[in-house]
Amino acid sequence: MNILFTCGGTAGHVNPAVALARIFQQRHPGCKVLFVGADGGMENRLVPKEGYEIRTVKITNFRRSLRPENIAHNVGTLVNMYTSRAQARRILDEFKPDLVVGTGGYASYPVVKQAARRGIPTAVHESNAFPGLTTRMLAKVVDCVMVGFEESRAHYDDPDKVVVTGTPVRGDFFRYTRAEARAQLGITDERPLLLSYWGSLGARAMNDMTAELMVLEQKYGLPFHHIHGAGRDYARLTRLLEEQGVNAQQGDLQVREYIYDMPLVMAAADVVLCRAGASTISELTAIAKPSILVPSPNVTANHQEKNARVLEHQGGAVVLLEQDCTGQGLYDAVWGLMNDTKRRDEMVRALSAVAVPDAGESIYTTLCKLMK
Repeated sequence: MNILFTCGGTAGHVNPAVALARIFQQRHPGCKVLFVGADGGMENRLVPKEGYEIRTVKITNFRRSLRPENIAHNVGTLVNMYTSRAQARRILDEFKPDLVVGTGGYASYPVVKQAARRGIPTAVHESNAFPGLTTRMLAKVVDCVMVGFEESRAHYDDPDKVVVTGTPVRGDFFRYTRAEARAQLGITDERPLLLSYWGSLGARAMNDMTAELMVLEQKYGLPFHHIHGAGRDYARLTRLLEEQGVNAQQGDLQVREYIYDMPLVMAAADVVLCRAGASTISELTAIAKPSILVPSPNVTANHQEKNARVLEHQGGAVVLLEQDCTGQGLYDAVWGLMNDTKRRDEMVRALSAVAVPDAGESIYTTLCKLMK
């Protein structure tokens, strides 16, 4: 059995594909897996780290502005569409997949479309609440569209083709209880834990507000533990905190460049303060973790706010817009939720009611039906 996954652009597109690849290889020893991404995309770093081969196609996006440089970019994109079509055909000829699955990103388009034209079973999975352009275009030609949220079904022309499967989450996120995770992190008192991060790359503006939040935490005697992932802004943020007299490595308050043990830290957390990318939303929902979401305003089609509003509507998250945020506002929102055990319990119940903890199994079953 040969399975081809095509994805890229963000970790939110890559992670579900990796989770599915592992399921297929566990169930079918000898199953061959190939990934296809875009030239220069972050998937070219992420996928090999997971032990999988990746091929690439030359594909770029379209820009809506009519500025001369954007017009030139769009002409290049049209040329790349022809190039990527030939590259996709060559990859299909060589790998001979029994199934092709797109999980988002521009690279999915030429590969999945060429596979559909050949009659190879095809499917796309959309992690975001609102489908991106690539998913909307491919929905017209694939055999099945899989989505993470029931609310997403209405955004497709053929709802009968849509299956609500949830989004796969790595098994590590289900490994620890809160008590086990706190013990491993060395937390011995009863103060709650705040986990905060702004994506793998970090976000300068939100890190500045996080610094203000930490100054207030210290001012009020560190009423809760706090672990923050600063991303590539780590050096600047730690200098900023030092200038304001905050020790960012004192145990109760930790600033890390990256949170490599995210499943452990998230399991220990009582509240999570973060962006609203597709992978993050899936993880928060799967383990029913109350959150305060500040969607990134710098994403296509405002995807993150749409994701965040789904969790807010379900009663599992508080949503703050970046334009309205201040350090004091973040502190008030965090401390208000930390002090309201009843509300946090209600959020946990709301998330548990809509979670699809076996999303990977659901998608695996759906895809196997396509191959039959």
